[in-house]
Amino acid sequence: MPFSSASAVPAWLLVLLCAVSGAYCLARARRAGRPERGAAAGEAVMGFGMAAMAVPSGTGPWGPGILLAVFCGAAVHALWLLRGGAHHAHHLVGSLAMAYMALSMTAGHGHGRAGLPVVTGALLLYYAGYVLLGGARLLTTAGGGAVGGLGLRAAGPVGGGPGDLIRACRLAMGTGMLAMLLTM
Repeated sequence: MPFSSASAVPAWLLVLLCAVSGAYCLARARRAGRPERGAAAGEAVMGFGMAAMAVPSGTGPWGPGILLAVFCGAAVHALWLLRGGAHHAHHLVGSLAMAYMALSMTAGHGHGRAGLPVVTGALLLYYAGYVLLGGARLLTTAGGGAVGGLGLRAAGPVGGGPGDLIRACRLAMGTGMLAMLLTM
């Protein structure tokens, strides 16, 4: 499928979004202290893996198996991170979701026709909730005045600190995951 195809443009934008998010998380992992380094590295793996999985022409016959191995390894890493608290459970869900999509690709179905409807539906619900909650949190932490009767705050003229950028990165990857699940 050529890049000029109308259906390929959103896929390439998703690849770009995930790759940039992964690069930011990798840079954050290099600067982070020991406690945050594992989470940032896990998010970098997810960002780059999502970028590879979103490539419109596919990842070739070798790709799904390699992606499955990478995300199974990321799931084991996420289990290790759970020692530090349940707040790392999202990394486990994300790793397992990516492994699930890679496994669906290895079944020979490729993008768009794979997966168990119950599992895909549960993951869609999880990520839809994650994106909505993440967007609301990003709005409320950005500072500024309240928006309508919702109690949310509008973003000020200057964005928040690095914490807001991290939340925006996580929101972008959650939105990317939701988009990939919708194509299953």
